[in-house]
Amino acid sequence: MENLTEMLKGSLEGCVLEIISRGDTYGYEITRRLNDLGFTEVVEGTVYTILVRLEKKKLVNIEKKPSEMGPPRKFYSLNEDGHEELKQFWGKWDFLSSKINILKGEK
Repeated sequence: MENLTEMLKGSLEGCVLEIISRGDTYGYEITRRLNDLGFTEVVEGTVYTILVRLEKKKLVNIEKKPSEMGPPRKFYSLNEDGHEELKQFWGKWDFLSSKINILKGEK
């Protein structure tokens, strides 16, 4: 799908929060999961930018763990504020998608 990245910009942070909510994970793993879901245009740099933003907003806890290859990895988990942000994201998503579906059905 052409230019899906533009449409995703507003939703990608919520998708990353959802992936993190399912268990401790790190940047490459999040990117791989998004790619497996069909978001093939999402690259690691985009995910790391989102992770930095989540860190600045204090929505995630970070734990450095040794890696078999290279430096330690940063593992992310949601804290209480992160879970609240995710809940708000899904509420907004449900509202928006229901209105879009109504509009789409008005043909």
